[in-house]
Amino acid sequence: MQENTKQSIDNSEHDHPLSMTVYDLPLPHEVVREDAKRTMRGRLFMIGVLLICAAPVVLSYLTYYVIRPSSIKSYGELIQPTRAMPPLAGRVFLRPKGETVNGVFNLNQLKGQWLLLSVGEANCLQACQQNLYFQRQIHTALGKEHDRMDRVWLVTGDGDIAPQILQGVGDAWVVKVSKSELSNWLTPEANQLLNDHLYLVDPMGEWMMRFPANVGLDTAPKVRRDLERLLRASESWDLPGRTVLPAATFEPKPSEKH
Repeated sequence: MQENTKQSIDNSEHDHPLSMTVYDLPLPHEVVREDAKRTMRGRLFMIGVLLICAAPVVLSYLTYYVIRPSSIKSYGELIQPTRAMPPLAGRVFLRPKGETVNGVFNLNQLKGQWLLLSVGEANCLQACQQNLYFQRQIHTALGKEHDRMDRVWLVTGDGDIAPQILQGVGDAWVVKVSKSELSNWLTPEANQLLNDHLYLVDPMGEWMMRFPANVGLDTAPKVRRDLERLLRASESWDLPGRTVLPAATFEPKPSEKH
């Protein structure tokens, strides 16, 4: 009986809450320190998220107000206002593959493509040959975009063109025109000759750029960069190949009729 009573007492002691194991509780100042650390980590995380989200806006303002880039300057001189291509009659000596000439040819029939023009006498001496050479090299360097541009050599003066010169020109337009009439449309820089420059005409037939005289090895890449920029800017509306324009386009304007 006594043993049962004693066992009962022992069991009751084990079941009593105070008799169970109790782990040490952290001290109050440690709790405060851990809370402060968690709060700091949360704040740093939120600041990081805000910085990532705000970075594009901040960079755009820095770029615009602090390191604002200067505007791109073209190497060629823009012609303002542009000058419309005249209905200038010409004799075709050479034309690109696939092009046809029906009836009387005039310059307006070259509309629908970008045109890189050179001007030279029929005898085409050294400076003329250099212009034709770099005109061809620049056009070739345009790669796949060169199909959107034609090379044109406007021949002035009397005499015949040497066969080897025509062969060197390659896949291009060679058209003999009146120099005096051509001078009413294209004009050189001050103290330069008409033959010294390369000229650029847009697909609508507007003369819009003149490149500095006597293109060479050091300046040809600058001409090419200008052409690449213009071709990129116009790729949304200008497609490879000549656009067939209405016949009325080739007729002289009332003010041009005599």
